[in-house]
Amino acid sequence: MTVLIRQLHKHFVGEVSGVDLRKPLTKQEAIDIEAGMDKYAALIFHGQDITDEQQMAFALNFGERENARGGTVTKKEDYRLSSGLNDVSNLGKDGKPLPKDHRTHLFNLGNCLWHSDSSFRPIPAKFSLLSARIVNPKGGNTEFADMRAAYDALDDETKAEIDDMICEHSLMYSRGSLGFLDYTDEEKEMFKPVLQRLVRTHPVHGRKSLYLSSHAGAIRGMSMPEARLLLRDLTEHATQPEFVYVHKWTVHDLVMWDNRQTVHRVRRYDQSQPRDMRRATVAGTQPTVAQEAAE
Repeated sequence: MTVLIRQLHKHFVGEVSGVDLRKPLTKQEAIDIEAGMDKYAALIFHGQDITDEQQMAFALNFGERENARGGTVTKKEDYRLSSGLNDVSNLGKDGKPLPKDHRTHLFNLGNCLWHSDSSFRPIPAKFSLLSARIVNPKGGNTEFADMRAAYDALDDETKAEIDDMICEHSLMYSRGSLGFLDYTDEEKEMFKPVLQRLVRTHPVHGRKSLYLSSHAGAIRGMSMPEARLLLRDLTEHATQPEFVYVHKWTVHDLVMWDNRQTVHRVRRYDQSQPRDMRRATVAGTQPTVAQEAAE
């Protein structure tokens, strides 16, 4: 079938038709979808009633699966999913919503902050593919912001100022901003800050974009208050309504986005009701900047 993509927002986001994700992609379909990702930065696939295995097989058309270690405080023996997908639901191993005081629930509330997936890793993620299995009846929209358009809209002076800046990213920064401060020694080691450029250049089309995330908590060569003010100002600029697309989930939607060109956040929802969302993450292939100890 022919892959058709209709643009949904003036800057980005495409709605895809003509693809059944239960079936293996043809080589041309994979090429067309990746080209769509390069252009639109996020793609929406409706009506995709897929299994975990089909979701992972689709993701592997675009690169290797990212190793999920180091992205959660949930212990391996407490994982709900064993398929290699990231569990971004509000459910425990028993399939029921986690209690409001559960450590995993409190940690996962960080997903309500604007972020780019895995920017806390030395080699950050390429694509994320999120499948809606159970949609919460109240709230839970996911918002995406186009970091290319946001960069383009900056004045030349700001572009010159930030172009070579290096940030430190850690899950402890994003969770700490919500008051989640209690970590084991093992977690502190696992969540040690990594370095990322503040401005990225896309490897295919060469457009520059802001590389922002709630995980970014420091800038090399700047005092902490100065750095956090700058990062806050840039995030406020980049997440103005002009640059944002709001996705209202329906069951069996699959949304795919490029973490190199967008940030996203989930909105608050009724935590007493189940929300089953499963993410396949395609690994990046190179760091944004050479890594060193970010002490």
